[in-house]
Amino acid sequence: MNLVRELRLPGSTSVPATAGLKPIAVKTAPWLFGLAVLVFWEMITRLNNVPAYVLPGPLAILESLRKDAPELLRALLFTLRVTVLAFLAAAIGGLVIGLFMASSRIVERTLFPYAVILQVTPIVAIAPLIIIWTDDIQIALLICAVLVAFFPVLSNTVVGLHSIDPNLSDLFKLYRLSTWQTLFYLKLPSSLPFYLAGLRIAGGLALIGAVVAEFVAGTGGRASGLAYSILDSGFKLQVPRMFACLVLIALVGIAISICLSILTRFLLRNWHGSAAPRR
Repeated sequence: MNLVRELRLPGSTSVPATAGLKPIAVKTAPWLFGLAVLVFWEMITRLNNVPAYVLPGPLAILESLRKDAPELLRALLFTLRVTVLAFLAAAIGGLVIGLFMASSRIVERTLFPYAVILQVTPIVAIAPLIIIWTDDIQIALLICAVLVAFFPVLSNTVVGLHSIDPNLSDLFKLYRLSTWQTLFYLKLPSSLPFYLAGLRIAGGLALIGAVVAEFVAGTGGRASGLAYSILDSGFKLQVPRMFACLVLIALVGIAISICLSILTRFLLRNWHGSAAPRR
């Protein structure tokens, strides 16, 4: 006797009764795992009487989020503003320069090595110079974040523009379409999946660049972000507040990833396999 019952519908093949459980398990597994980790973390800190200045429990971190909400919200908005501006600048600049580089092999060979140099140079090495050269600390932070997020957009755009179907390219030449028509109707649509992949990488890097640049700058006062709040909390041994800042940074990164994933599915859902729903 079969232990798994089968659902038989008229005119259809048999479907196991447990088939509908898989999507539910896939959706709930991350939440259950995270909840288990938090419970285990809280139990370890309480059973071993770990001081809060060494390792705070999740409840202590939540209490810090509630108590320091006004200051943390102000710092969050500052970091978020720098991140969003840097991401938009990298998205637009990477696309424009990528189009310019892909239009000429000489231009690409001339500029691409310097783009690689900027990418492999640690931002902590050049951030002090940028801060010295600029009078406004916010502009300096923005430049640092743009430099970190720029290269993935540029490289993915160039690769996408070079990855068009040769047969379609020959077809456009056969019908004597202009350069602008080829660009808008063939090259840009073909490179869109690559460009969106670059944006998903750049979104997280823009946040990393903003946080790292603020660590280097060490700016304080009202015009300060989450990185400075972490530094200040560390100096005062307010470890729960440090973890609260880390939680906010992680939530911003998750929100950026979700938004860009939604944008990718929206733009590619009807014609590209990468946005097709997984089974």
